[in-house]
Amino acid sequence: MNHIKSLKIENFTILPNETLYFSPNLNVIVAENAAGKSHLLKILYALLEVTSDKKQKNRLYKTDLQKIFADKLLAVFRPDSLGRLVKRQNKSSRAELVLTMGSKSTTHLDFSNHASTQVNIKNIPDEYNDIPAFIPTRELITLSHWLPDAYDDVATPFEETWVDTCRLLRFPVLKGPRAKTAKKLLMSLEEAMGDKVIMDNYSGRFYLGSVEAPLVAEGMRKFMMIAHLVATGLLLDKGYLFWDEPESNLNPKLIKVAAKIIFELSQQNIQVFIATHSLFLLRELEILQNNQSQAHYFSLIKNDGLIQIQQGKCLDDLDTIVALDENLAQSERYLQL
Repeated sequence: MNHIKSLKIENFTILPNETLYFSPNLNVIVAENAAGKSHLLKILYALLEVTSDKKQKNRLYKTDLQKIFADKLLAVFRPDSLGRLVKRQNKSSRAELVLTMGSKSTTHLDFSNHASTQVNIKNIPDEYNDIPAFIPTRELITLSHWLPDAYDDVATPFEETWVDTCRLLRFPVLKGPRAKTAKKLLMSLEEAMGDKVIMDNYSGRFYLGSVEAPLVAEGMRKFMMIAHLVATGLLLDKGYLFWDEPESNLNPKLIKVAAKIIFELSQQNIQVFIATHSLFLLRELEILQNNQSQAHYFSLIKNDGLIQIQQGKCLDDLDTIVALDENLAQSERYLQL
């Protein structure tokens, strides 16, 4: 599979001007609130989704992509105008994004703080990517049967990452040899959930066994989403997964399951990106990797109103991990009681 190799960022939202280098397997973004971790996930996702392989039917040209990329950025980030995504400065400025794949195929675009409907394309990729999947902090499995249609027909406040994922959740499950491969990967998930995920092909509604999805705990509904995406083949032996705060609505026992899912997917030729606050999740991933698998870690830090980023191949390469610092500080306060 063609993985994301690097992303160069200049003057884009609150993110620092930096070139980030990614693992073909697992990439972990650690940050406090409002430090830009979700922005980083979203920009990677948006750049990939525009040129994903479901669009191969019609070859995309530079003139088309100028508006398509702009529309995608507007739909994913939902600013008042495209130019609002350019970092705030006291003068006219431009945001620049360069996404480089392992095959050296490159997407290079920029736009000014006055832009409204188009970006400037400096280089278009010469190949299409696999379909990316984005799991937000909220579960979507109870929305998938109606949200895409509503989004297409009426004005809604939802980010397009939600709608894209709901469309993916409508895909049918695999049959044949690949279904057997999916079954093996689903075993630990189904054990944690206590049953299998079933989609009613007529209504599009989901069930965990015989229980309607809205009656299932929200944390489990996220597992249901992952399980169905595996069962459809979208997250089986190729692709990209972006998961924002996997630990949300999960107790420590289930965070261990989430860590195992993340790790196993990253070993199945799927490039995984997660953003997290959870020290527990970080430690579980370190235990599972046992220094034997490729991973990259990124720490986004707020310092005097600016965002700085550190990157390394293990947690020890990062000088500052907010989750760890606060955990140690709490331990000290507790010992003083």
